[in-house]
Amino acid sequence: MRLEFEDKYKNKNIIFLLRQAGYHQEVKRRTGQVSYVHSLGGSEFPRFHIYIEELPEGWEINLHLDQKAPSYSGSSAHGGEYDGEMVEREINRLKTIIK
Repeated sequence: MRLEFEDKYKNKNIIFLLRQAGYHQEVKRRTGQVSYVHSLGGSEFPRFHIYIEELPEGWEINLHLDQKAPSYSGSSAHGGEYDGEMVEREINRLKTIIK
């Protein structure tokens, strides 16, 4: 699920706000791509996963729920959910923290 924040939120430190929300940075070894994850419970999965994109008029977060790790070694495919009740609740929680 995508969530856009217009220009008036651009001066906020999104990384700091995500840390406040319990997210930590993750860097893919192969590509160097940066994302942010927030585990649910005591194990690695399930977890919320966020990518940030800076836009000319603000920025956007792309959030999904990873239910499990990739099915086989070397794969980036996962059981990601981009909508649903849990994703909606997390989006609303992030809106509260960021705004």
